[in-house]
Amino acid sequence: MKTVIIVLLLGCTLFASGQQLVTRNGYIGFFSKTPLEDIRAESSQASAALDPAKQTLAFAVLMKGFLFKKELMQEHFNENYIESDKYPKATFSGTYSPAVDVTKSGAYPVQVKGQMSMHGVTKEISVPATLQVVQGKLTGKSDFALKPQDFAIQIPALVREKIAEQISVSVNVEFNLIN
Repeated sequence: MKTVIIVLLLGCTLFASGQQLVTRNGYIGFFSKTPLEDIRAESSQASAALDPAKQTLAFAVLMKGFLFKKELMQEHFNENYIESDKYPKATFSGTYSPAVDVTKSGAYPVQVKGQMSMHGVTKEISVPATLQVVQGKLTGKSDFALKPQDFAIQIPALVREKIAEQISVSVNVEFNLIN
């Protein structure tokens, strides 16, 4: 009987000390608005991992996984701008603060800081986000802007007027807290 109790207590201690949450169907979308053209692309195949105990998180998305309304936009994005064959994915790895108690329901504003890598360039970014705990799920959301030029993405002069200088990015991921 003592052995069963010790094993149960050890199991509870290991669970409480850290649990890495993982999803493979996170949403990442981006939007460019100009007077000449709006461009929107979305992917629901982003992989994400979050460790509440260490306050760390990481994302990865395949660039060819972004879907556009117009096939030609998708082709230009992959071949001419992001060069998906040469740079197949974008990644982020970083931390967030303050700490979030995933055992208590609520919405928690956090600041996310870390290394964003895209198109062969790694850049330090810091963006606001919200972590929300509701009914056994942890949802993370963030909206921020990135500049293509910061990641050495060249926009040809012929189409420069059709692509915004800053691209709006939206991230939405959901993790199950209860297995």
